[in-house]
Amino acid sequence: MEGEWQSKIIRMPLTPPSPIAPYRIAVIGGGISGLAATHRLAQLFPQAEFEIFEAASRLGGVLNTVERDGYLIEQSADNFLVKPTAGIDLCRELDIANNLLTTDESRRRAFVVRGGRLVPIPEGFYLMAPRRLWPFLASPILSIRGKLRMFAEPFIKRAANGRDESVASFARRRFGEEAFEQLVQPLVAGIYTADPEQLSMDATMPQFVEYERARGRVLRSTLQLSGKGNSDRSESASGARYGLFVAPQRGMTSLVEAIRDRLPRTTLRLSTVVNRLTPLAGNRWQVECDAVATPSMFDAVILALPSHAAATLLASCDSLLAAELGAIQYAGCAVVSLGFARQQIGHVLDGFGFVVPRSENRRIIAGSFASLKYADRAPADQVLVRVFIGGALQPELLSLSDAELAQVARQELAELLHASGEPLVTDVARWPRSMPQYHVGHLDRVRRIEEHATKYATLALAGNAYRGVGIPQCIASGQSAAERIAAALSLRA
Repeated sequence: MEGEWQSKIIRMPLTPPSPIAPYRIAVIGGGISGLAATHRLAQLFPQAEFEIFEAASRLGGVLNTVERDGYLIEQSADNFLVKPTAGIDLCRELDIANNLLTTDESRRRAFVVRGGRLVPIPEGFYLMAPRRLWPFLASPILSIRGKLRMFAEPFIKRAANGRDESVASFARRRFGEEAFEQLVQPLVAGIYTADPEQLSMDATMPQFVEYERARGRVLRSTLQLSGKGNSDRSESASGARYGLFVAPQRGMTSLVEAIRDRLPRTTLRLSTVVNRLTPLAGNRWQVECDAVATPSMFDAVILALPSHAAATLLASCDSLLAAELGAIQYAGCAVVSLGFARQQIGHVLDGFGFVVPRSENRRIIAGSFASLKYADRAPADQVLVRVFIGGALQPELLSLSDAELAQVARQELAELLHASGEPLVTDVARWPRSMPQYHVGHLDRVRRIEEHATKYATLALAGNAYRGVGIPQCIASGQSAAERIAAALSLRA
């Protein structure tokens, strides 16, 4: 596994002259993108002064680890991919890479709910197509008719116009309705909490689009990946590339703390909402917030916020940019974590979790066997299961109380995992309007946003709203924003 992590950290060569007075830089948003941006800028400008403005009472954004009764509970993401490499590279810089855990190799598979039962996703099936033939043929998830339709994919003509289309449209067109309903839709929902009827292929699964555009077919391309001596053991997992997932030993909050502890000359303003952002002469900025009586002046600003929050701050100075930012839609989700004694669960739990097709008419998106993926997430002989509720397809469920959400999770696990009795621990985390929805045309909108933002040399945008929702993509977004600001300040000097 260690060999899979090796990568060369490529950084922009930049040795800016020291200004007479140190630069003052504001980072608005203390999630992983804002922290990564601050860390990178501190490397480039060691004498700069930073202020991080965060509306919540803690750093980390949606990343938050809770320890309770011997359980280590992640309230949102519980791991990240080592490819792309921005996450693992940052961990190396922070000297915490040796504390990363890999998933249990013996359980690297997932399930899909089919007729109220958990059925293993075929070994090697990833998002939309199999990379191994025989496990897919032997799987009972699709009917014979559904399999025949899927294997007719090489004879389907490629799209003529080359335009972006929805995941649902692409999957139905190439693989048929049954494959879409039983496999593609639940797997996509488990990652993006999205409606695949609107989700962009170009923004979320460009590799499959490229297979069609370049080769005219998808299935043969994915099967060839396995047939060309690909040694990536993650290809034999099912549902996700579990061999490429890692997690900090003491949870995602430890990553947040490691970055925080490496930030020099940084003022943290927690529980602080920025109310107004005003451009000033000389490419400087004025930041106003209720917690600080006098507006603060900064040489540069990084907005590491949800795009709708960034739109609110920019509305008074640039209505066109704000409109594009505000047009990116968001979905919310609740994560219910339940701890059980192992004997309370009748299922063998020989995997990492399950996804739920919309056609099953259930009230959950997916479930994750958190304590089986990584060590020390639950006491001995106990199990921690995380249940995901809401998303773009069932937003009304977020109006339920915490008690009602926990009850929904318990009832679903009782039916799907044969869980009995009351859980030993319950934790409910709500993330309203937290997951950007990459609808068809998303990349075109991002290009317009980026082009329009170039008129502000010392303003940069970062976060999961633009070019990836995963932790590595958020880190890379923050680092890219930092390097944009560094280049502008170097020109000024």
